[in-house]
Amino acid sequence: QVQLVEFGGGLVQPGGSLRLSCAASGTFFRIYDMGWHRQAPGKERELVANSAITGNTYYADSVKGRFTISRDTTKNTVYLQMDSLRPEDTAVYYCRVFFSTGIENRDTWGQGTQVTVSS
Repeated sequence: QVQLVEFGGGLVQPGGSLRLSCAASGTFFRIYDMGWHRQAPGKERELVANSAITGNTYYADSVKGRFTISRDTTKNTVYLQMDSLRPEDTAVYYCRVFFSTGIENRDTWGQGTQVTVSS
């Protein structure tokens, strides 16, 4: 099983920056995709950015050019650098990791971290 712990949320003014991190621990054979989703009040959860084991990355159109996803495979950690933040980026951000147990592929979610962009 894999456990995820997220850090880095908080309150920031528009135009500011935050860096989220998500560390995976536990028993697994291999970690595949590591990504970030967010859910704003009254809205559905959406994929923000994803880092594949191949090195490919994905960004939602709304964050392209402002957010950067990266991962440290030695620490089983994924980061989300968020720059030029806007009020519409306010949401709870969740880390999601796909991994193999050696027998089957599974996924798990972090507990979520609140990001609030407001003046």
